[in-house]
Parts: sequence; C-alpha cells; structure tokens
Amino acid sequence: MAGHSQFKNIMHRKGAQDARRARAFAKLIREITVSARQGLPDPASNPRLRAAVIAARAVNMPRDTIERAIKKAAGAASGEDYQEVRYEGYGPAGVAVIVEALTDNRNRTASDIRSAFSKFGGALGETNSVSFMFNRLGVVRYPAEAASADDMLEAAIEAGAENVDSSADGHEVTTAPDEIFAVRDALEARFGTPETARLEWRPTTSVTLDEERASGVLKLLDVLEDNDDVQNVYANFDIPEAVMTKLSA
Repeated sequence: MAGHSQFKNIMHRKGAQDARRARAFAKLIREITVSARQGLPDPASNPRLRAAVIAARAVNMPRDTIERAIKKAAGAASGEDYQEVRYEGYGPAGVAVIVEALTDNRNRTASDIRSAFSKFGGALGETNSVSFMFNRLGVVRYPAEAASADDMLEAAIEAGAENVDSSADGHEVTTAPDEIFAVRDALEARFGTPETARLEWRPTTSVTLDEERASGVLKLLDVLEDNDDVQNVYANFDIPEAVMTKLSA
C-alpha cells in the first residue's frame, strides 16, 4: 500500500503541475491575443506583443502555439473581447494587493475576485485604493551568466535604465515605465533575449508577516493566481526566512 500511495501522490503532484502549466499557457495566449489585436501582429513592430512572446518562450511554449495565437488575433473580426481590468484591495493583516486581469466578463471576474478576498478575511476596494503604496516600474531580467555585474550595469546605464540589481540569481534592471522597451532592445542587442521584460508594481512599504498571517496571505494569492482571468498579482508583504522555512516544511 505504501508504494501505491506514493505512486498516487506522485501522480497527484504531476497532475497539479500539468494543470498549473496549462493555466500559465492559457494566460500567456490571452496576453498574446490582446497584444496582437491592440497593435500590429508583428512582434518586431509591437513592443507589448514582443514582451508577451518572450514570456511565452521562457516557459517553453511551442512556437506553433504562439504563431497560431497571433494569427487568430490578427484575423479575428469577432470572438472574445478581452478587457484589461485592475482590482485593488486588502488581504489578511492589512496586506495591500493589486490584481491585473484580462477578462471577457467583468461581472464574473469581479465576483470571483471579491469572493476570494472575502474568503480569506480581506476586502476588495475601489480603484487606486492601494496603488498609491506601489511604484509602477519596467523590469528587465537576465540570468546571472548573461553578463558580469559591471557589464550589465554599464550597458543598462547607457540604455537609460534607473537601477540594476545583480546577484547570483541574476540581473534585474529597472526602468521608468515608458522606457522599458527602449532599454530592453538596447540590452538585447548586447546580451541576447532577456528572461522577462514587463511592467510591474513594486511596493514602497511592506508588512512583515508571522506564520499564521503569512499562511492566510499565501492562500489568498494562490486562489487569485489560479483564476483564469488573472494575469498578475502584486502585494506588499515580507515573510521572514524562518517563517518561510516553517511554511515550506
């Protein structure tokens, strides 16, 4: 029975991983579709579409899947009409949360997001109710082996970036929102395609969480990220390493 149980456990984990990968692909396809419809269906001439394609390739999405999504968007006169919506609210322990979604049914998505906040002791707020606690930044990431810290810093400064954070985990280049694509293109010409290049929300202050509150916040974020309409989730919390170790045990 132990062997049978272990096998079932492995299959369960594999099933969960497959489901998560499928959701990630679906969200990226949605972003590719919206990007292609809003601009030219050519990544070289559409910065947002190019960023979406880079993100898709980073998770090993097949090339033909990417191309089908672009062609479908370019040739579709009808079909899903996705809208970009941002939701803001407070989770457990007063943690500020920003949720970015692409939806073809705002009522459904708003209901799902509101339900998730309520379930874990939070509350959905009005637009701009928490975004004042975040900065909007362009973020370009490269693996550590792409360049030395000095070379990345020099190239980023020349490209017009605001800051570079280099570590064993990689290089993170931050820019003003309207400079991200220019900086990305300059760095790509020197170091190759980045891992990611996108706009993000960065908190200006953080709430430090204990084990109980951290568990609640992480559960809320998991539910939000598992929603098919949700593209990105940002929150202003900090979990000490000792607490993360306990939660991961």
